Amino acid sequence: MAKKTDQEAKAKPVKLSDAAQVEAYMEQLEHPLKAEIEAVRNIIKNADPEIKERIKWNAPSYYTSADLLTFNHRLQTKVHLIFHHIAIVQIKSALLEGDYKDRRMMYFTDMADVEAKKGDLEEILKTYTKLAG
Repeated sequence: MAKKTDQEAKAKPVKLSDAAQVEAYMEQLEHPLKAEIEAVRNIIKNADPEIKERIKWNAPSYYTSADLLTFNHRLQTKVHLIFHHIAIVQIKSALLEGDYKDRRMMYFTDMADVEAKKGDLEEILKTYTKLAG
């Protein structure tokens, strides 16, 4: 094996941007509902220009000035979103599940379900980003 030059040895690995990290994550993701996950990602990213995307807690996560929501890909039968900023408890929607003090869940079972919930998810996100600051 060739010996590295001093400059090559000192060179730091290039850190991918947040967006590039998410793209790399999604490229390697093996999930039966990957198309639905991509569709939900697009809804989230387009709901409010202030929402940014990165990898946090080993999944695509979304934030403004505070962390807002994250995918959980453990379930193979549903797309699972965790809304983990306490502001979410102020939003009343039948789509937000759970009676936790500081978070709510949302689930999507297939592409038809994603499309059916799209408008409500967009409204939830617009309200949520205003409340979370």
